[in-house]
Amino acid sequence: MDLPTIQNAALLKSALEGLNSTPKSLESKWFYDNAGSHLFEEITELEEYYPTRTELAILTDNASLLEKYVPAASVLVELGSGASRKTRVLLDQFTQLAAYLPTDISGPFLNQVAQQLRHDYPRLIIDPIVADFTSPIPLHAKYVDTAKTAFFPGSTLGNLSRDDAISLLSRIRKWNNVTGFILGVDLVKDTQILLDAYNDAQGITADFNLNLLHRMNREIGAVFDVDKFEHEARWNDVASRIEMYLVSLSDQSVPIGSEEIRFSKGETIHTENSRKYTRESLSEMAALSGWGVSEFLTDADNLFAVAVLTPA
Repeated sequence: MDLPTIQNAALLKSALEGLNSTPKSLESKWFYDNAGSHLFEEITELEEYYPTRTELAILTDNASLLEKYVPAASVLVELGSGASRKTRVLLDQFTQLAAYLPTDISGPFLNQVAQQLRHDYPRLIIDPIVADFTSPIPLHAKYVDTAKTAFFPGSTLGNLSRDDAISLLSRIRKWNNVTGFILGVDLVKDTQILLDAYNDAQGITADFNLNLLHRMNREIGAVFDVDKFEHEARWNDVASRIEMYLVSLSDQSVPIGSEEIRFSKGETIHTENSRKYTRESLSEMAALSGWGVSEFLTDADNLFAVAVLTPA
């Protein structure tokens, strides 16, 4: 494949590194192209997928309490904003905000959402940032000295390794004039509830996982026969996390760029981790990053938590 025809050199580099490693892996950030972002929004509506509706209820029930941690004329910066559905609960309550800065890796999807938000919140500045939150976020210069609150809902922190999660928390803590961090975390619970959430009966999560292969076919000239892979979710008790895989259903060879990646039957591609927390494990990570846990708000069944971190 000629290099000028490659639509996404970063994806190609990441894919080849991950698929040539042992065991094979892909970075979960590549889930979120336009198709993947829409599939994830479908997942959030599933009966089995409790995190979205549970977190939304916690935010709704505690919006006035959360407002106390957000200074007047400040900006709300959301990491991995997606459809900004849960953020609307905060935007409705936080009338003192000067601006909302949604950040997302999928530019087209982000701009669609931002356009709708401008219509729905005409008095609020909506200033989107196309960015990968696993790297430093390029905040607009005009907001550098403005008081700012970070918002990271959806338990996405659990997709990162412990070291990477601490690194992210530390980077946000170093923002100039950051006053707080509102953070969603999924909690340790009955294993079957977790497995059901990542193995829904309709197969939407499977489609979301398999979209990684479709995306590589579309963007970097890979030739995956997607029907020769299946989705699998497992619980790793030692690491306290759900792990998602794509499993090869046969011995096969897949062209990617100028390389051939060989798979044996049953071989896996590790695509995502979703770590589950306790208050103690989150507090430990926060302390290592310069934060303290000022609030730890949960639902009645202790399925999910919204934490408010403040500078230690």
